Amino acid sequence: MTRVWRLGCARQSLVLASQNMRCPEVVYWGAPLPEEEDLTAVAVAHQADVTGGMLDAHPDLSLCPEAARSFPGQPGMVVRGTDGAALMPKFKLRDVAKTAHGLHVICDDVTLGLVYEAYIELDPETHVIAMRAQLTAQAPLHLHWLAAPVMPAPPQSDSMIDVAGRWCGEFQLNRTDWAAGIRYRENRTGRTGHEHFPGLIVPCRGATNTGGEVYAFHYGWSGGHRMIAEELPDGRRQIQFGHATRMETAAATTFSTATLYAVYAADGLNGCAVSFQRHLRDRVVQWPKSARPRPVHYNCWEAVYFDHDLEKLRDIATRAAALGAERFVLDDGWFGRRDDDTSSLSDWEVDPRKYPEGLAPLINHVHGEGMGFGIWFEPEMVNPDSDIHRAHPDWALGAEDQILGRHQKALNMALPEVRDFLFARISALLVAHPIDYIKWDHNRVLPMPDAAQTRGSYALIDRLRQDFPQVEIESCASGGGRIDFGILARTQRVWLSDSNDALERLRMQHDAALFLPSAVTGSHVGPRRCHTSGRILDIEFRAWVAAQRHMGFEMDPRELTEHEAAVLRDVTGWWKENRDWLYAADILRLDSADAAVIAEQQMDRDARRFVVFAGRSTTSAQIAPRPLRLTRLDPFARYRISLRNRASASHLSRAPLALKEHDLTLSGTALMAQGIRLPWSFPQSMWVVEGQRIDT
Repeated sequence: MTRVWRLGCARQSLVLASQNMRCPEVVYWGAPLPEEEDLTAVAVAHQADVTGGMLDAHPDLSLCPEAARSFPGQPGMVVRGTDGAALMPKFKLRDVAKTAHGLHVICDDVTLGLVYEAYIELDPETHVIAMRAQLTAQAPLHLHWLAAPVMPAPPQSDSMIDVAGRWCGEFQLNRTDWAAGIRYRENRTGRTGHEHFPGLIVPCRGATNTGGEVYAFHYGWSGGHRMIAEELPDGRRQIQFGHATRMETAAATTFSTATLYAVYAADGLNGCAVSFQRHLRDRVVQWPKSARPRPVHYNCWEAVYFDHDLEKLRDIATRAAALGAERFVLDDGWFGRRDDDTSSLSDWEVDPRKYPEGLAPLINHVHGEGMGFGIWFEPEMVNPDSDIHRAHPDWALGAEDQILGRHQKALNMALPEVRDFLFARISALLVAHPIDYIKWDHNRVLPMPDAAQTRGSYALIDRLRQDFPQVEIESCASGGGRIDFGILARTQRVWLSDSNDALERLRMQHDAALFLPSAVTGSHVGPRRCHTSGRILDIEFRAWVAAQRHMGFEMDPRELTEHEAAVLRDVTGWWKENRDWLYAADILRLDSADAAVIAEQQMDRDARRFVVFAGRSTTSAQIAPRPLRLTRLDPFARYRISLRNRASASHLSRAPLALKEHDLTLSGTALMAQGIRLPWSFPQSMWVVEGQRIDT
């Protein structure tokens, strides 16, 4: 007996089938099927032949593949009883309940007293499929592994793309060829990590940024994950995501995965990227004031570090406001006796040596300059040299002789008394002062992975947001060490990297756009000489790279020349004039014909307005710039395009090129098929092209 169920939208169809009341499997996922499609026939057509050296039938690649049914690959669940004995469930389908846009699958193993549930929702507007799994047991058991609902990978794919990185070098894309066996990645650091962003992209043969079939996945969990991309001996492929193994340290009767987000697109990597961008911005992030424009940030970290002086900070705030900043963020160093990074974490009380009258004089000055005020915390961490650690050494997570990270330990966030203490200290400051922003840092990996730690951190943030709903929070973890949809369900901004090097940021922002929209991605204009790379970059390049995302500054404004200040004011003014439509714009990665050019097109949903950022990262192999093709325009519409920074053309750009002289009007077809010819430029520079649809 075959039972079938279908979810669909304008982008895709997803068909599940159950054979003989076994746990359902995905038998179709791809381009939309006709409404009249015979789904039972689809399920039958999905079945593969068998030959010598095989079982007489293929074990189901179900939502939770079962070892007890001879499944030849990684199972979707590994559990043990409290006596250590392995449990081998064989689930039978109990029910599939339909919701408005989803399915709730319930299977059970009566003999073992286990219930498996899969929740699958397909958003008809963003086209993102959100899935999670839950296991319930009659008696406590130990969980080694539970996958979110397992999805197939396309046989038409030759390779997969996942994401690695490091401090100041986040979002590095790895491309790995499919082969028999497993591409296995596991992050056991206890946080999302610079090294293991929980994402996977599976392009089909020939796919590019702008064309071809692509499947993509993201696991929305901040505590470390496991990813399995496996090609079975019979040629089938499966994708599994879940918490890192053995993260549940205690026996329990209920376990749940985080949400696995998945999407299919027929228009290249951009199709998946736009779905993730929109879903995160419009469905996941909870905006305190959704109608409020995103403010230009000023962060004082790379201006003063731990050297907090009230008069100096007042001067810096005045200068930042004159440049266009609208929010001043006081970074590390305001509390305890925090003169360097060796002491005082968790002593969240204002340092009277630096602020004898408290924070009010600085906050009042900042507000007087027309800026909001934000402040830095690192709540989950503690220095051994702190009053709280001396009073409560038992609050630290891990062994007493553990290796420290940045001279600190992690607090055990699973303890209610730890969360209560942190809530009391943070809320006291928020009650006493008009603070509208928290930069929430997490500067070390955990001594051990523990799901309870992540749930405790989530609980603290949730409690603070409930009591202070107008306070925005930025997720920072030595830069991009905690970026995922789980933390972004509780925060409104991420600090993509501690590197303010615009050249490095150009590439990082380009690749992070596969998952992140502009609205949440902080990007700052750093010092003339970058503090993390030592590289000196022109102010215009630094400013335009920051203007690609949620713009801010993070340098000592006293170092700026008159020219640099004028450029920064100009670019900041441009960003403010355009931020309302850029907030909801799609970031489209362009397929550049020149490997030296990293280009993107930010466009509103109606394709009426766009801006192209074309950054030259290095010297080109050819002497004359190649044309840059645009994407997703109306082929029959006409667009007026202009070079926003044409005055920056070098004297080595010698031809009377059209865009250097005047605006151009071209059809969408011409812009997408032939592209635009940009002027010659030096490495480490950016062209900015604005486009507007002309109604006739």
